[in-house]
Amino acid sequence: MILGYNTNGLAHHSLLDAVELLAAIGYRSVAITIDHHALSPFCDDSPKQLVRVRRLLERFGMRSTIETGARYLLDPRRKHQPTLLSSAPAERARRLDFCRYAIDCAAELGSDCVSLFSGSSTEPAPVDVIWHWLIDGLSRVLDYAANRNVTVALEPEPGMFIDTTASFVELRRRLGDDRLRLTLDVGHLHCVDEGPMPQIIVGLAPLLANVHLEDMRAGVHEHLMFGEGEIDFRAVLGALYTTRYTGPIHVELSRHSHQGPEAARKAFEFLQSILAEICGSLPPSGPSGD
Repeated sequence: MILGYNTNGLAHHSLLDAVELLAAIGYRSVAITIDHHALSPFCDDSPKQLVRVRRLLERFGMRSTIETGARYLLDPRRKHQPTLLSSAPAERARRLDFCRYAIDCAAELGSDCVSLFSGSSTEPAPVDVIWHWLIDGLSRVLDYAANRNVTVALEPEPGMFIDTTASFVELRRRLGDDRLRLTLDVGHLHCVDEGPMPQIIVGLAPLLANVHLEDMRAGVHEHLMFGEGEIDFRAVLGALYTTRYTGPIHVELSRHSHQGPEAARKAFEFLQSILAEICGSLPPSGPSGD
């Protein structure tokens, strides 16, 4: 397991500054949420920014994932829209193009995966139609990712069509494609009360490509600083350790950008202390670059 941090919690920092800050704190991975200031597909400077980010990651020996959950990147008026479940074909195509762009970024950075969500339909539609849209879109995404040697992981999100790990398992069954992996958000598990988290983590371990961590209260989808919610993180990290999960664990404090550096340090110290107890030794505590 390696600790990382999602840049959606450093929205007031440039991407390069965010990477340097996280490396200095001791994080060994960064979850890059593509947004207006971070590898935007609409910015002429993004190809150069991508090269600079790759060099910086190499300098600090950091891993990365690409996240596609920016709130208003594709539509300034509608949060997380359009999606693969938008009713208009042109809107579904726009989300598909964005997924392909994210995969291209991941290929250039050598990222562990691209993380995405199902979205929700913008207008009422029969359930079988929604399933068709989602499976068709994801099949196209997975084919494109395979050609670029990139892993794709879907994150169940409260309020979206795929909102629980159970619905994710059903998606994989309908999709019939083992290439789709799972981004597991521990806070979401607690929010929707899916059951005992250690058992769920152990059961889903073979599908995990990415893990998000934050504290949360039952029934309230609000990402909280560790210690402000109800989650037992010793049990959670212990379960991940038991499964020999070696992928990234990304802190996702998406509402803490106003205190980004302090929040990142506090989260690292909290998780580091638990990992020290569980693993018997501390992960590296400083940057390994030159």
